[in-house]
Amino acid sequence: MVKSVDRALRIISLVSQNKDGLGVTELASQIELNKSSIYKILSTLVSHGFIEQDQTTKKYRLGYKYLELGSLLLDSIDLRSQARVYLEELERQTNEVIHLVVFDQGEVYYIEKLEGNETLRTHSKIGRRAPIHCTSVGKVILAHLTEQEVEAIIQKQGLPKHTENTITDKAAFLVELQKIYKQGYAVEIEENEAGISCIAAPIFDHLGRVTAAVSISGPTLRMTTERLHDLQQLIIEIGKKISARLGYTE
Repeated sequence: MVKSVDRALRIISLVSQNKDGLGVTELASQIELNKSSIYKILSTLVSHGFIEQDQTTKKYRLGYKYLELGSLLLDSIDLRSQARVYLEELERQTNEVIHLVVFDQGEVYYIEKLEGNETLRTHSKIGRRAPIHCTSVGKVILAHLTEQEVEAIIQKQGLPKHTENTITDKAAFLVELQKIYKQGYAVEIEENEAGISCIAAPIFDHLGRVTAAVSISGPTLRMTTERLHDLQQLIIEIGKKISARLGYTE
């Protein structure tokens, strides 16, 4: 590795984890580099817009360059543009929150969110990672991976408890994935957030690989067992339509 680049990336990573920013002394204590070297790296990052300094606290935090790059990345993901019309169709028919996520290196990321017409406050945001083991989008993707891939992800991520309904037993979780694979959709009832339930379907690319998922989320009071049952075919069809736009043929 190029040491200077590695150090710069480590600094960016540390700063990104602290909303209020970090000072030179704090950074020096965490990456074992002298203050002079850290200041030079920070100055370079500031000049390019990747880091900015709060003039009051003198601490460093992420710069707005990341918003620009994030926007460019999202625009470059063809999935968003191909799926948009179907996500809007789903939003119109359900009036609930619609999510589109992608699968990347064992993790799930939100790349689109339509708010619907009903009030719902969730932790989901575009660009944020979603728990893969206790969300409908995560589970439906896992259900279509190989046993080796699932095992590796569970070993790395674990099955941490988010709510009383989170499946934390590995054997029970694997049974759940088998069920999801057979039925073609995944349901999550307050496994990630209390009071929120979701249903999701997989999205496949032109090579037949599961690369994304689409979901409908709403408060459990509205997303009753009966309604989730009624939404099954709709979410499956939307998943198939998006997959077809990506070149997938069953």
